[in-house]
Amino acid sequence: MFENIEKVLQRYNQLNSLLTEPEVFNDPKTYTRYIKEKNEIEPLALTYQAYKGFVNDIESAKQLLTAGDDDIKLLAKEELQMLERQKESSENKLKELLLPKDPLDSKNVLLEIRAGAGGEESALFAGDLLRMYLKYAEKRKWRAEILSENTTGIGGYKEVVVLIEGDKVYSRLKFESGVHRVQRVPKTEASGRIHTSTATVAILPEADDVEVNVRPDELKIDTFRAGGHGGQNVNKLETAIRITHIPTGMVVVCQDERSQYQNRIKAMKILTTRLLTMNTEKQISERAQDRRNQVGTGDRSEKIRTYNFPQNRVTDHRINFTVYSLNTILSGDIDEFIDALVAFYRANELAHVISSQ
Repeated sequence: MFENIEKVLQRYNQLNSLLTEPEVFNDPKTYTRYIKEKNEIEPLALTYQAYKGFVNDIESAKQLLTAGDDDIKLLAKEELQMLERQKESSENKLKELLLPKDPLDSKNVLLEIRAGAGGEESALFAGDLLRMYLKYAEKRKWRAEILSENTTGIGGYKEVVVLIEGDKVYSRLKFESGVHRVQRVPKTEASGRIHTSTATVAILPEADDVEVNVRPDELKIDTFRAGGHGGQNVNKLETAIRITHIPTGMVVVCQDERSQYQNRIKAMKILTTRLLTMNTEKQISERAQDRRNQVGTGDRSEKIRTYNFPQNRVTDHRINFTVYSLNTILSGDIDEFIDALVAFYRANELAHVISSQ
């Protein structure tokens, strides 16, 4: 481990030297490239530099323990204990910095929410989840735009797709994928019985244009009139778009915008992002499951999180983490869950790094 980090420190020192040379300073392209590389390796290089300093200081303190009077030995012993703690802390930080970084963490995302088991109640719950994530995005100062929605007559959602843009959106939301379960008395329940329903959430990293190459001959594009609730046509023009990706059979429908052009742009955004996710999952199977496994079938037994209204409780079953402030969570204050999930998976990665040394 330290042999590789030593090379990083050497490169860091070399970059510092290169950045002072006139020919580099006067070449904006090279200068920018070197600055970017330096910033990327600086945390690891400086932490390792501090670690080496603690190691050297420990050796000096040990030498004082075998020489000098009793007072010096006592001071050396106390200093040695402090240095050992600092060395251990630096070593732990080094291991943390060596954890593999997810190349998708900085990406925007498509948030997809679908009603699962539970009929109309599951559609209402999908709406609750949508509002929760929209409020969370607002608190993080992210931009959220609904790209596609299929609503029910009483305010629920059979399906909704949202583009969320901002700083490191995927890094914060990627663990939200899965089956979310709600336990409550539905608005449609006259007898007051508690029902269990589900909705599925998928977090897909947004595709850049250069990342997915979709040829025109791979697409079947149909236009039709946008429909309202109950199936009635609300537009005399064929503004709605249905795009079928022939090689995969993937279908995307957008009809929320007034123009065919706008619906087409949104549909292509959804399609390319889904294709990127599919391709990435094939290439990095140990990091992600395919999209179908990611969200499951919507069955109640596959839940990752439960929202229990009678107990005012929200529980994440992956990490056995519970809070008793359901209304606060549904108001978008979900950082407590996200931080716990990030810490849990980061600890697992760190344990893997340590065991492989």
